[in-house]
Amino acid sequence: MSTKDLVLRDKSKPSITDVAQEAGVSAMTVSRALRSPEKVSEKTRQRITAVVNRMGYIPDPNASALAAGKTNVIGVIVPSVTNNVFADVLRGVYEVTEGSKWQLQLGNSRYSPLEEERLVQTFLSQRPAGLIISGQDQSEATDSLLKNADCPIVQVMEVGPSPYDMMIGFSHIEASKVATQHLIDMGYQRPGYIAARLDPRSQRRLQGFREEAEKAGLYNPNRVVTTPKPSNVSLGCELVADLLSKAPDTDAILCNNDDLALGALFECQRRNIAVPEQIGICGFNDLEMMAAATPAITSVRTHRLDMGQRAMEMMIGTLQGNAPEEKSIDLGFELIPRESTARRA
Repeated sequence: MSTKDLVLRDKSKPSITDVAQEAGVSAMTVSRALRSPEKVSEKTRQRITAVVNRMGYIPDPNASALAAGKTNVIGVIVPSVTNNVFADVLRGVYEVTEGSKWQLQLGNSRYSPLEEERLVQTFLSQRPAGLIISGQDQSEATDSLLKNADCPIVQVMEVGPSPYDMMIGFSHIEASKVATQHLIDMGYQRPGYIAARLDPRSQRRLQGFREEAEKAGLYNPNRVVTTPKPSNVSLGCELVADLLSKAPDTDAILCNNDDLALGALFECQRRNIAVPEQIGICGFNDLEMMAAATPAITSVRTHRLDMGQRAMEMMIGTLQGNAPEEKSIDLGFELIPRESTARRA
């Protein structure tokens, strides 16, 4: 390729200077219109936008970051993009971001602390405007990165005493305690527990079950079956089969999530075990399928869409100089009783 060809190729890509000359404004005004449109008059902004669209100008995010010290990108790191729980949180995040100047960069840690560490390091190296992460159990290296991060941070899905910056979620321990007490109140005296994945939130739910069952004098370790495998409905069937082989007198099952609860119901039906008369079943998260099942399954409702929306509102408010007075927000939870635990004492 000749030098002439290189020059022609470079000229075919419009620069911010080209846009400024065509619009009759300075390059600084073009930059301001693209990064902070509210700071430019509507007439000027419309003229610049028309030129940008006509010329096909694409801003260089790296150059913008160097000039402003930050990009307009907000990083979001979740442990799963297929899990319905996190899909609801992300939907709330995107709903609030839509139509704003902020762009989202999504990272999937796949429940791996090392992958989360890598993603945090990558995102922070790109000078994000802010960062949204899940939970409060980061590795030592990730913890150090976040403590020294030069941007707002919102932790979602949990509440705790020491957020990096802002936090919104609920107590998994308390939610599990309320679900366990519900089973006891409904007359079940031999409650069991099944769980998959065993991420920190799963472990806190198990902690809540154990503490509440022990308080009632009903805890039996033989009625607890867990696995590090990823959760799904078929696994719920397997875990209930294991539970009943170890403790056939189990009369209630608190499930770590709704996938397992649906599997528990299927396994009981396959064995002709009447629900709720012989065994009560309670899920966690209250996905749509809990109300649609037959019998409908009791579950702990968590406010995931609201969590995503409010997390992004906290983030944008902070970036606009209106940081929330309350840095840690407990959205709480709600036990939704249904037919699957309707046996009375």
